[in-house]
Amino acid sequence: MLERTKTIIKENWKFTVLIVAIFLLFKIELPYKIYAPGGMVDLTDRVSVQDGYTHDGELGMAYVSMVRGSLPFLAASYFIPDWDIVAKSEITYDNESFEETFKADQISTQQSIDSAIIAAYRLAGKEVIVEQEVVHVTHIDDQAQTGLKLFDVILSVEGESISSMDDLRNIIAKHQEGDTISMTVLRDDEEITVDSTIYLLDGAPKVGISITITYEYDESPEAVIETKASESGPSGGLMMSLAIYNALMEEDITGGKRIIGTGTIDIEGNVGEIGGVRYKLIGAVHEDADAFLVPVGNYDEAVEVAEEKGYDIPIISVSSLSEAIEALKNL
Repeated sequence: MLERTKTIIKENWKFTVLIVAIFLLFKIELPYKIYAPGGMVDLTDRVSVQDGYTHDGELGMAYVSMVRGSLPFLAASYFIPDWDIVAKSEITYDNESFEETFKADQISTQQSIDSAIIAAYRLAGKEVIVEQEVVHVTHIDDQAQTGLKLFDVILSVEGESISSMDDLRNIIAKHQEGDTISMTVLRDDEEITVDSTIYLLDGAPKVGISITITYEYDESPEAVIETKASESGPSGGLMMSLAIYNALMEEDITGGKRIIGTGTIDIEGNVGEIGGVRYKLIGAVHEDADAFLVPVGNYDEAVEVAEEKGYDIPIISVSSLSEAIEALKNL
């Protein structure tokens, strides 16, 4: 049996080498990613409200597809329209891995879910009580001199509770370069105290971190937004909030149409800019959207892409949740 196996390998070694080479070409990933047109996530089965309304229209989150940076795909990007190579350094910090960046984006996703629900309930006049703001450390600068670690939850600084970046900035602003401040954080379910040293950046005192805030809240009736583990980032906030609002209200704000869009949301209902609007608009058109919702800051780019591609689709620029709802009612 062993001799027969050796004979087969010898007779077919070229084919075996070819198969291994092809496998490695696809398996080995270079420090690049490829952005490509995506599609939409239909929120019909993702969003639910207890005893909520169902409607005929559709609300979908536009997304960007990300293709592996292996050599065959990188080569293909030179021939496939709208496949664009992006260096990993452009989408991750130098001192953080892709996995850490992805985890930070997942926290941003949770922030967008929380904000979407809170903003929708407030606008719909439904009961929602924000009980606590949870402050996550989602980036640490290279020059930071701190005992903080990524994904620590900041409880207090110098004995003062923290619930926003403004709270943190106000405390830091009281100190001088070289001062040490103490921070109480939750790390791996354990409450500990660490120190951070103040330094100057463009003349302003800093500790060198970025934070993302999620919320603990109680709403009635109960709402649920489901996401997949592979999904991350805050850009679905606007559409999730619209879907929640639509489920809370008897009138279908879509008018039975398929509405696809993108944009961040905060608990006050403000809509923020996103990245990759080009790929999202192309994907929305491929999904036969009746209209495309886009933040004000991304509107010009979206219109430019539509003109370049010859698209005949209403592009609606919005700056708030209430503005988006009124625009859809008037569509």
